[in-house]
Amino acid sequence: MHKNKSVFLLIIGILAIAGTSCKKQLQVGNPNAPTLATNVNNESGLLSLAQGGVYLNGFYEGDGWLGNSYFSLPWGYQELMGDVVGADASNNQVTTIGYPDYFISDDGTKTVNPSPQVSVIRTYNVYGGDVNNPLYYQWLNMYALNGACNKILALVPGIPFAGDSTTRKNTVKAWCYWWKGYAYASIGTMYYTGLINDNPNDTVNNNYKIKDSIIARSNYYFNLASSILAGITDSTDFATELGQLIPAFCQVDHGGVLSPSMWVRNINTMLARNILLNNLAPFVNGNPNATISKASISTMTTALWNQVMTLASSGIQATDYVFTGESVENNYFFSATGGTAAALCTGPNSGTTFKIGMRYIQDFKPGDQRLATDFNTQSTYNNSFYGTPYNITDSLQQSVTGVYVIGSKQVGQYEVFIAGSYEENELMLAEANIRLGNTDPGLAYVDAVRTYQGAGIANVSGTGLTEAQALTELVKERRASLVFRGLSFYDLRRWGWTYDIANGGGSYGNMLFAVGGAMNTNVTIDYDFMDYWDVPADEITLNPPSAGSAPVVNPNY
Repeated sequence: MHKNKSVFLLIIGILAIAGTSCKKQLQVGNPNAPTLATNVNNESGLLSLAQGGVYLNGFYEGDGWLGNSYFSLPWGYQELMGDVVGADASNNQVTTIGYPDYFISDDGTKTVNPSPQVSVIRTYNVYGGDVNNPLYYQWLNMYALNGACNKILALVPGIPFAGDSTTRKNTVKAWCYWWKGYAYASIGTMYYTGLINDNPNDTVNNNYKIKDSIIARSNYYFNLASSILAGITDSTDFATELGQLIPAFCQVDHGGVLSPSMWVRNINTMLARNILLNNLAPFVNGNPNATISKASISTMTTALWNQVMTLASSGIQATDYVFTGESVENNYFFSATGGTAAALCTGPNSGTTFKIGMRYIQDFKPGDQRLATDFNTQSTYNNSFYGTPYNITDSLQQSVTGVYVIGSKQVGQYEVFIAGSYEENELMLAEANIRLGNTDPGLAYVDAVRTYQGAGIANVSGTGLTEAQALTELVKERRASLVFRGLSFYDLRRWGWTYDIANGGGSYGNMLFAVGGAMNTNVTIDYDFMDYWDVPADEITLNPPSAGSAPVVNPNY
């Protein structure tokens, strides 16, 4: 990230946190020279900075263009390109980013997009065009998060800590390493190239590295955090320190003060995710042996599936705390009404920014209580591709308890899973097992997730399903249960659906609610989306690539 933006966002984080929850604890130096060395010189000040650097720099500041957090617009693009939601607003290209190159209706009519996604991305990826540049936002947030963690790590050695100072310092270090791993994972999984910048002094780095190197850096920091956590023995000081790093309103429901072993399991889930999301596992038109002839990533191997299996087997358990967030009335890092893609999709679709799509609804099986409870057909949205008679029912209007809440605009009623979750971990185990020939054990994990979310449908394990049928169940459940968790596009990409039909991709057998109310049930869709995004023009204009840099534009498009 170029110098000006990373420093600007870091200062916002310091001031925002100092002015809210930790104002009395932060010793402020000369206000005319607000350097970190003079303003953050005790433990409480450092913890305030560490909390703000993550929740404000990473997930809130700079996100006022559509919704008000990282979970509304950057994650909204995930749901748009993952064909979970649609949109008709012109803001930030939300109506064009998820529109396919063409689709063929049941009657054979071919509807062609005159402005394909790749051309839209390249047209609007210009310096200073952030309002209409989809590539800008995730890069902005994740490098602000990474830069904040660099600053915090540099301050740790000079700060006096109470209690067991070694344990407390190591807890803060693990915190920073975890979030650096998270930031690099987000960059490496979305962009063709990225920057590795671990310097706290805002030194400009213009040696762009290929995405594989960025993912490797993510793994490096996740493993550093894991090593520190494995050596922590003072659970009291650890819990005290971590309890001050995680906001109180993030310590409810599935969120809480993790034990070191819980945190290590969270890391294992993220390490497994890094493998899964960044390798192809084509499953196109019901074919487990489909191939994609032109892609920016390699195909999963047996060795990689075994790595996923090993990591996920030591991943998040049902009773573990994970990193989540919920909205509050004031001093939030996302609001209840506009801070998540889910909130932007909740309510009558006549007035929502996002509209829940038919390609998502079709992945619920008959009798699924999540479909019956979380959705209604009180309002109809007419659109040639995004049309839908479905709406998300706000959680407080639901009459069934024990069923997973898909969306809500009510304060404290919707939980954002910021990183991994039990459901994601179980479904990685399911997919790895099925791909390794352990079909029935894999399906048992699918059943476990459906039970966990209150789906109320019959088990599929023990029913003699083939590999293709088992993968169909897996696909449906990943789409149904992991919605609005920043994964939808990545899944469609690795299954091969977002690639050009001419290269072996595409999506088949889809539902489409046409203008006028006709329901198509066998629509073919050629998305032909860019698999890994170019580097934002704001970055490469102010920070031109050095000699020897990897391409900053995806050469496959």
